[in-house]
Amino acid sequence: MISSSITDFLEYLEIERNASQKTIQNYDHYLKRFLGFAGDIEPNKIDLGLVRKYRLYLGRFVDPETKKPLKRVTQNYFMIALRAFLRYLARHDINSLSAEKVELGETEASPIKVLDEDALQKLLEAPDVLDKAGLRDRALLELLFSTGLRVSELASLNRDTINLNRTEFSVIGKGSKERVVFLSDSALKWLGEYLHGRHDPYQPLFIRFQGKENSEDNGEKMRLTPRSIERIVEKYVKAVGLSIKATPHTLRHSFATDLLINGADIRSVQEMLGHSNIATTQIYTHVTNRHLKDIHKAFHSGNIKKIS
Repeated sequence: MISSSITDFLEYLEIERNASQKTIQNYDHYLKRFLGFAGDIEPNKIDLGLVRKYRLYLGRFVDPETKKPLKRVTQNYFMIALRAFLRYLARHDINSLSAEKVELGETEASPIKVLDEDALQKLLEAPDVLDKAGLRDRALLELLFSTGLRVSELASLNRDTINLNRTEFSVIGKGSKERVVFLSDSALKWLGEYLHGRHDPYQPLFIRFQGKENSEDNGEKMRLTPRSIERIVEKYVKAVGLSIKATPHTLRHSFATDLLINGADIRSVQEMLGHSNIATTQIYTHVTNRHLKDIHKAFHSGNIKKIS
């Protein structure tokens, strides 16, 4: 029955694939929807006819809370989860529909949001560095932009990760892949000041300064969570009145486009972002091409003076 196979699949993700708890929760959510639709059938009963009916069901589904239908991209998440489950079944010689026969619906790519130089500078300078939490936030923002780290990667950093005598360190990204990231002079400066002001024994690099202190497990309970970091960025975005609803991922996008605009090759950017597939990195070329086109138009309109 597929209910027991789904349970085995989720355990496989946790043990064999070292997936995060959030990823496992997402797959659990998506596959429970399919289980609720199809019933607890045998895996060999999953066929193209059933999948077509499931797609129709998702297309007509209305969220009981928001009263809105599922977006096309959200429908695809359900189908991606089903494909991953079918691949798992095939890998374990359980007869079912081939994952390759499950197609995704076409969606419009969401435009990548990036910060221009002025907006980025306003955001980085927003924290009050005379306050210990503000100093932490300045170091945090500088590190996000300097390295292009994912918010989960940033949250998991420990103090002993950072050697201020070096301008690089290793980070474990998605799929337990290790990569090297590089620090800018500005990030080094603010990280140094932040760490110099830390007089606690806690291991996490970025800690909270509110609430009750908890020294258990080297201060693990003091670590900022990814959601806490998202709220910190959101706070300063609102404080400086940015027109873009920037997030930690916006800083990652800005890092990537800044590298490409300044001449980095696509393979290097792929490595620095920790992308396993270069197609993921190539989405940034559309942004940089548009940026260069704007410079070209400004030059020919006389808004940029030619350098002789």
